[in-house]
Amino acid sequence: MTELVEDAAVADTATRWWRDAVIYQVYVRSFADGNGDGVGDLLGVRSRLRYLAELGVDAIWLTPFFTSPMADFGYDVADYRDVDPIFGSLADAKALLDDAHRHGLKVIVDVVPNHTSDRHAWFQEALAAGPGSPERERYIFREGRGPRGELPPNDWESIFGGPAWTRLPDGQWYLHLFAPEQPDLNWEHPEVHAEFADILRFWLDLGVDGFRVDVAHGMVKADGLPDVGHSDQVRLIGADIVPFFDQDGVHEIHRAWRRILDSYEGERIGVAEAWAPSPERLANYVRPDELHQAFNFHFLTTPWDAAAFREVIAVSLETVTLVGAPSTWVLSNHDVKRHVTRYGGGEIGLRRARAATLLMLALPGSAYLYQGEELGLPEVLDLPEEYLQDPQRLRDPDSGRDGCRVPMPWTATDEPPFGFAPPGIYESWLPVPPAWRGLSVEAQLRDAASTLSLYRSALRIRREHPALGDGAISWLDSPAGTLAFTRGGGFACLINMTAEWVEVERPLGAAGPLLASADPVTSGERVLLAPDSTTWWTLENV
Repeated sequence: MTELVEDAAVADTATRWWRDAVIYQVYVRSFADGNGDGVGDLLGVRSRLRYLAELGVDAIWLTPFFTSPMADFGYDVADYRDVDPIFGSLADAKALLDDAHRHGLKVIVDVVPNHTSDRHAWFQEALAAGPGSPERERYIFREGRGPRGELPPNDWESIFGGPAWTRLPDGQWYLHLFAPEQPDLNWEHPEVHAEFADILRFWLDLGVDGFRVDVAHGMVKADGLPDVGHSDQVRLIGADIVPFFDQDGVHEIHRAWRRILDSYEGERIGVAEAWAPSPERLANYVRPDELHQAFNFHFLTTPWDAAAFREVIAVSLETVTLVGAPSTWVLSNHDVKRHVTRYGGGEIGLRRARAATLLMLALPGSAYLYQGEELGLPEVLDLPEEYLQDPQRLRDPDSGRDGCRVPMPWTATDEPPFGFAPPGIYESWLPVPPAWRGLSVEAQLRDAASTLSLYRSALRIRREHPALGDGAISWLDSPAGTLAFTRGGGFACLINMTAEWVEVERPLGAAGPLLASADPVTSGERVLLAPDSTTWWTLENV
């Protein structure tokens, strides 16, 4: 009887699109410029929906396009219910949603609940009202320490570097875990809860299919705002318990939001951007009554090593299974160096990135792609100083995120920005390297061996093959430096993470390779795997 119940549960969850969806992150500023001002916008995204549908993804996630002074490129929101003019209008947002749905694509948008912009009406009211006012209770204002209140209320540090507190002329300090232009909201205030519930409903009514929750681990702070006790606190995030992140109280917020999502038709979802010190604590965000997915940053930060990858995959799958959730895999996003560069750069980095992609897409659960990774784009490490604008560079220059946000190259024209903007427009908000002409969508569509062609093939197979997507994994024995597993008995994946050719046994029932990031050599029952490569196999009679 227990097995029948479990089988019914599996059948039920298998119908839910988000459990095995491939979701493509659109960094709106850098995806496509529709009006020729050098900045990507919603019109530009609409113009490329056919490309995304033909790529084979199931949904797109749009980074913030709300009204913002752009101190942190839209993650400082001044009006959560409107579109910033640089990106278009509310009508453009509605048209994009409708067009995406016609292309069979679901749309997830960002919501930023930990902080607002300092230009938000609430914060402006708090500044005007002064200490002790009801308006200031929506944020985290405190008196300073020291004889004259000249010291910050505690030792918390901003993620962007420096103290997490700024003092106002009236003597009070306000908390900002990010830039000073991003004051933290006080989630102990009921008005904050009510406001965000209304914001969610506004966008759900407009037709969005879900939300990526920015800093989903950050809204609740430890009682009394205790000191951390030492500096360089950013290194603790995701590795240790800190009083300003991953507090248990955030889960009540997510439960309330899940109830809102569940009240709408069509499996609307919540995705947590959550850094937690262990896979078990990360799994708390995707319990059955909380959010649907959480980014697996432990997978993203794993070094290129077979034993390390096997460990993080196994632990990730074990922990999400405990709460009945799918795992969610990601290799790059707008906050980290592109994985071509992280894996060594150049030919080696691209080879490893291609292999990592096939590994990720063969795993159970959902996968996120970051725009441009399907082109094998590297991090741009030599942007001119005058273009560098990311506030995270205040922490240290190497942590700046501008290099992974360079605009997409679309056409193989003679000059940058290679179709990012309309014809005749040669300026873009970040310059596109001339070498990217050969990496453009147009150039790669002509080449059956290109990284784009590999992604298109992988996504088509992943959608069509009955063993892929949601489900289980079975590890196989394989030599040191390699990984091997099967999915559902009809599919096998072999990965060689060494710099040498490695001989392995042909998977039982494998007639030949289905897809490979670099072709293997087969001879009878033996297979030679190319260095830094992944090979997919269909298994017959198994």
